Amino acid sequence: MPKETGILKGTTTVGVVCRDGVILGTDTRATMGNYVASKHAKKVYKITDNLAMTIAGGVAVAQRVVEILKINARLYELEKNRSISVKSAARLVSNLLFSNREVGNPLPMQALVGGFDETGPHVFNLDPYGSLTEEKMVSTGSGSPFAYGVLESQYIEDSAVSEMLSVVVKAVDSAMKRDVASGDSFDVAVIDAAGFRELSPEEKAAILNN
Repeated sequence: MPKETGILKGTTTVGVVCRDGVILGTDTRATMGNYVASKHAKKVYKITDNLAMTIAGGVAVAQRVVEILKINARLYELEKNRSISVKSAARLVSNLLFSNREVGNPLPMQALVGGFDETGPHVFNLDPYGSLTEEKMVSTGSGSPFAYGVLESQYIEDSAVSEMLSVVVKAVDSAMKRDVASGDSFDVAVIDAAGFRELSPEEKAAILNN
């Protein structure tokens, strides 16, 4: 395991599946041990209009994986004249992570790949070794135990996005308050039939203060 995996291990990311879309939430703190490297780190990325990815772990490595997924998703669109499915995108990332495991050097990252395609909303969880699981609700990173405390008590399967936004926000906020490697602020993205959008600061504040 690379030395970096022992240093860059903070973060809280959350993904939930609703009947009409997917919600992805992350904090914005990047840490190196006890050092706060950034208070405004981007951890949820738009891949296509129907697909997004969250990252936890080594920032440089994860950002590279994001770029590889973006490029391959675009190539798929050009060749097939349709958007890549969520499962295919997650499988691509899984193959990339697994190939590094085979050479004895697993990439120091964990990811959530979520989106909305012709089969509906999906969220997939990937670990550094390429293991791939589809989840209804999931959290990664050092703040995940605190996020799960909210998710497991308040997440209701087959709810609407509008009903679960506050649950995702509360889950990330709970981790930010209790995990020293998570904090500062948070980002929330929704992917549904209308496409990808991130909540504005005003929307996030309204949900958090409600």
